[in-house]
Amino acid sequence: MVRIALGQVTPVWEDPIATLQKVEPFIAEAAAKGATIICFPEQFATGWDPGSSSNAQPLDGDIFHALSGYAKQYNIAVLGSLRLPGEGKLFNTCVVAGQDGTLLASYRKIHLFSPLKEGANYHHGDNIVTFQLGGMTFGIAICYDLRFSPLFRVYATAGVECILVPSAWPASRMDAWELFIRTRAIENQIFVAGINTVGITPVDWYSGNSIVAGPSGTIISRAREAEGITCADLDPMAIKEARQAMHVEEDRKTGLYHDMARAVKKK
Repeated sequence: MVRIALGQVTPVWEDPIATLQKVEPFIAEAAAKGATIICFPEQFATGWDPGSSSNAQPLDGDIFHALSGYAKQYNIAVLGSLRLPGEGKLFNTCVVAGQDGTLLASYRKIHLFSPLKEGANYHHGDNIVTFQLGGMTFGIAICYDLRFSPLFRVYATAGVECILVPSAWPASRMDAWELFIRTRAIENQIFVAGINTVGITPVDWYSGNSIVAGPSGTIISRAREAEGITCADLDPMAIKEARQAMHVEEDRKTGLYHDMARAVKKK
């Protein structure tokens, strides 16, 4: 059993120092409740803004340094995200500091949010990332990635048992938020945890509702619309039981799907 904590926070806009100070009590509370990892929303330290290049930092910058320090101090892994400098553009990047403060994982958002032209300021990533905690295998996706099922399929094929999805998902599309999280969980028979922003920013209004869906698609943990942490216990046996009850993986026709797709392209 692995306990994860979802930390809903309203960012102090474009002020990472103030936001990082603000979340320390969240981290302390999660550790006191026995969580192995606490996860924060997309670009939580600055607020998500696809048009901003401010406060971009390397992986050894102040944001990760603060997360690393909290991880060591409270003996809990910490997931956050930042704007990582690249050649000409940035990368929307999620990082995990392990319980010893070292960099455990770094994931670059693959699907950039075209309706708000995120690609104008950001490069897309091109690799999945996995890491181990408490005997479970985790993966990372970011917000808009939720709409693209092939990414989650790749993670499941790689043996990932839980995908963590830090997000800035607006209040106007919350029905889709829950639908995607539950669908990605049930179609791959894994855990999916969505960690969402809360509050009003210059970009949009966010209503939190961070949720964890289990391998049968049921919601096992749900946050409200306020700042705070919500915990969920992940039992790897639930994955085994779901797959024994419904043999989706055995019935999948991956090779046939590829053949049909190639045939369509030739027409």
